[in-house]
Amino acid sequence: MPDVVIFDLFDTLVDLRWEDLPPVDWGEGSKHSTVGALHELVQPVNGMALPAFAAAVKAADMAFLRARWAQDLEITTEQRFADLLERLGIEADGLVDRLTATHTEWLSRVSIAPTHHAAVLERLQGRCRLALCSNYSHTPTALRVLEREGLLSFFDAVVVSADLGVRKPHRRIFERVFEALDLPFGPALHVGDSLLKDVAGAAPLGLETVWITRRIEDPDAALADYDGPRPDHVIADLQEIEALLD
Repeated sequence: MPDVVIFDLFDTLVDLRWEDLPPVDWGEGSKHSTVGALHELVQPVNGMALPAFAAAVKAADMAFLRARWAQDLEITTEQRFADLLERLGIEADGLVDRLTATHTEWLSRVSIAPTHHAAVLERLQGRCRLALCSNYSHTPTALRVLEREGLLSFFDAVVVSADLGVRKPHRRIFERVFEALDLPFGPALHVGDSLLKDVAGAAPLGLETVWITRRIEDPDAALADYDGPRPDHVIADLQEIEALLD
């Protein structure tokens, strides 16, 4: 049995239900997003219509994908919105903070843990050390969600990419988990929903990988389209972890 079990956060421990965000028609069909709420903050400053604002958000995000995420580098939510306002030529005191607060509040609202997850972690806590390793751009929101859902107290270490500047599958974020646990890098079980981030990041480092498919629409198709290392285990529900530790 491994001494350490590492968990991804969103769509592993907590479901990030994008489908519960408000639907917004921004000229390319309706999409569930925070962009409508963000537009309400920006529109009084520069008069920009929603479709144009949504296009600007999309263009800024794509630029970050190319410049940073493709290199497994993280950006914070604040950096994202500061860059957006610069692109739009907007200078308004406090607007970055208001955009960040609005965006993260909406995401917090739709981030819900299945009711049995706390009990699973409580049982695991007595058997091994638990750590969290999350790709997320706003650490306070990640911690707030964990606390609200009754999960935070079970973890001996919490590592969020916003604090480190790199994202899974970058090896540095996995190494940071062991540093936070005050342990040498060694055997562990890593549990996550992303083949490209969780499995492809952990497997080359010698960690045992668990792919959780609860929020994957078509696991067979996802696995067929993926050419990285195979997950060691595939589970549909978090409680299946317990059998893997026997």
